[in-house]
Amino acid sequence: MEDRIIIRRETEDDINEVNILIRNSFWNVYRPGCSEHLIASRLRVSSCFIRELDLVMELDGKIIGQIMYVKSHIDTAHGKLSTAIFGPVSIASQYQRKGLGLYLVKHSLDIASELGIKAVLIEGNPDFYRHAGFIRASDKHIYSNADNQDNPYLLVKELSLGYLDNVGGIYSVPSEYFLSEEEIVAFDKLFPPMKKAVSSSS
Repeated sequence: MEDRIIIRRETEDDINEVNILIRNSFWNVYRPGCSEHLIASRLRVSSCFIRELDLVMELDGKIIGQIMYVKSHIDTAHGKLSTAIFGPVSIASQYQRKGLGLYLVKHSLDIASELGIKAVLIEGNPDFYRHAGFIRASDKHIYSNADNQDNPYLLVKELSLGYLDNVGGIYSVPSEYFLSEEEIVAFDKLFPPMKKAVSSSS
């Protein structure tokens, strides 16, 4: 299948199709409905957006996956250390569990390295992302809070060997990832209605 795949930069004409892909991929996965399509829209107009890493995956000319990156940083004892973060990343449901997500992540990391990015952090499934070389951020003494509490889902990969040696610090997530419920509901009204999951406690 990989010989039929093209990974390229997202264009303006792709945005609506990609937003629908993201919405369909994340719908009812982590919460009733989802917010990732709004996050993507906010990231595209952010000053921290890395346009060279705003990528789509095509299979036989149809977009089946996407990934996007933004600049981020670690607050260390010696100042801010530049890093990057990716997400949302999604694969159309009918093509999931075929290795395409990992293929897209690895391809994007190669481009990130070529662009001079030294380290990438994400919050995700350790069992999946270890196949792309990610480890727990706490192994590098990087935490998401001042209490240094280990978050097993905060992961890191050095693209420049030794970049994070003897550094440590608090990872700062770009503000574009934080949304209010009102913003999510208003944005989702721009899309065709979909049924939200209802929790057993409702």
